[in-house]
Amino acid sequence: MEKIFDKAYVVAVDMGYGHMRAAYPFLPIAQSPVGWNINEPYIISANNYPGIPNKDMKRWEGARKIYETISRMRELPFIGERIFSLMNYFQRIDHFYPNRDLSAPSFQLNYIYDLIGKGWGKDLIETLNHNPLPLITTFFTPAFFAEEHGYKGDIYCICTDTDIARAWVPQNPKKSRIIYFAPSKRVCERLHQYGVPTERILTTGFPLPKEILGDKLSLVKSATHRRIIKLDRTGTFQKKMAPQIEHSLGANVYGDTTGPVVISFAIGGANAQFQIGLDVIKSLAPDIKQGIFSLNLIAGVSDKIKNIFEKAIIKEGLGAYVGKGVQIIYQPTKNKYFENFSDVILNTDVLWTKPSELSFYTGLGVPIIIAPTLGSQEEYNDAWLRVLGAGISQANPKYASEWLKDWLDSEVLARLAFNGYLNVSKNGVYHIENNVLHGVKSEINDRHYI
Repeated sequence: MEKIFDKAYVVAVDMGYGHMRAAYPFLPIAQSPVGWNINEPYIISANNYPGIPNKDMKRWEGARKIYETISRMRELPFIGERIFSLMNYFQRIDHFYPNRDLSAPSFQLNYIYDLIGKGWGKDLIETLNHNPLPLITTFFTPAFFAEEHGYKGDIYCICTDTDIARAWVPQNPKKSRIIYFAPSKRVCERLHQYGVPTERILTTGFPLPKEILGDKLSLVKSATHRRIIKLDRTGTFQKKMAPQIEHSLGANVYGDTTGPVVISFAIGGANAQFQIGLDVIKSLAPDIKQGIFSLNLIAGVSDKIKNIFEKAIIKEGLGAYVGKGVQIIYQPTKNKYFENFSDVILNTDVLWTKPSELSFYTGLGVPIIIAPTLGSQEEYNDAWLRVLGAGISQANPKYASEWLKDWLDSEVLARLAFNGYLNVSKNGVYHIENNVLHGVKSEINDRHYI
């Protein structure tokens, strides 16, 4: 396939993990701007890049601190939930039905455009215009920067949840030139409601890292088959679905099917919900010692969460099991963390997480235990996982040992794994690269995918 471009600017915002995680698969094609003296693939953080004006950084930093503080405050009795609900109201996603025109700009969107009109983001776009390559962004604000400040290259925006708020789309969507990559059918339909013309919407699926896919999805198929064997202790699901499993996944199995069931518990970027992790450590400690479960505690780049988990591991008498039955997944930078996460997820049997962008990782054949939501978009991700039959709500984490064993003795977790594999697109990174680098219209053709 002929290449029009070898590289692109990949722009994200370094707030939480979602938007950076969606950008990470494009690291090999990411170009650093002229004059930055960065001679390696580089994802541009719109809120913290070399030479960012102080006034621009303060605007971003203020928004990040407010979001993270309120997210953590949600756990406070009485007042926490009320404060979070107020913030969530301004970021809400309207009900989809009845299907109607929702193209009128929101208060949040008008406020963003007011700041852009005062120069927010202009410095970044002027820098990129020295060598205008295609611009891929995983957040809407940099796309608006590019359009409003006269970027000379093409502008692409990757949506990172299963449904999106009106703020993702410009004030005047019909006159905009931003091209959207939708990870799900619902996002495609929602973009239409917001007024984006059909020719500027491509349903590609969410971009998953190539290293966990394998040639023709060989790694994904084999790892999913292994999970089903481990998660179906009675063999009921395998017996019932044998023809479908062999047809979809083949006969080869990646990894050990007899070892402990590997549970990976992931903390979000705001560092909320770590108490769930502490409850899980305590509940599963006896099972970890017996080799029934293995536990990955995903702290990401947070020293604070890493230290909390380390103390809990020692407290529960698991110090001797570090690296053998329990481990903390931590890296000092997000790119290193995402690289580490790719290794971890391939060997994970069950992912326990709030329904963030990690919801799309069920497409790898990973069943998801759904932790409580944080924000309107996660409520929609939660509903999406349930419609797929790929996720199930956590029961009381303090008794995780009991209900996890019950689920292993039924077919529930194996069924979730298979449904995730069957129903969620895995080739988003290839579709997006084909559109951006090769100029080829590339999207999901099988409408079975949701």
